[in-house]
Amino acid sequence: MAPRMERSSRPTLPVCWPAALLALLLCCVPPARADGWNLKDKDGVHYRLSEQKGKWVLVNFWAPWCPPCLQEMPELEALQQQHRDVRVIGVAVLYRKNQEVLDAVRQTSVSYPIVLGNEDIASDFGEMRGMPASFLYSPSGKLVGRHDGPITRAEVEDILGGSASPDGGRF
Repeated sequence: MAPRMERSSRPTLPVCWPAALLALLLCCVPPARADGWNLKDKDGVHYRLSEQKGKWVLVNFWAPWCPPCLQEMPELEALQQQHRDVRVIGVAVLYRKNQEVLDAVRQTSVSYPIVLGNEDIASDFGEMRGMPASFLYSPSGKLVGRHDGPITRAEVEDILGGSASPDGGRF
């Protein structure tokens, strides 16, 4: 004689499937791309995309333990110093203590704003395929493109000057 199976009190698939479907749909929705971002730097100053109109804005995600990130910071500093119409905003992510970020900023001597970021801020900008990652906004506030990996001042200047254009949203 076969063992008798008892009915479980747990919800069955038909009851759970709407929640599972909703979770799946939310996972598949692309991030907002932060077109209306509002970032607060380490000194408490707010930077809003809407207030940057008329300037190119490069939002650069970096980590204090990332050698390519630290190596590109002087390039980004030079970019902002040489172009009054460019604002660089660094967003530190993936750090344990704020002091790590402050030490890296002091070591690299950058003067552009540094945001003490987190995973939520990073996810608002979209998928990061590595560090560093940069997002370039036009003077009208439109996302022009993104760059995964270290970037040079010359690469950004080529786009600013019109001699290069982002390929598929990447530069």
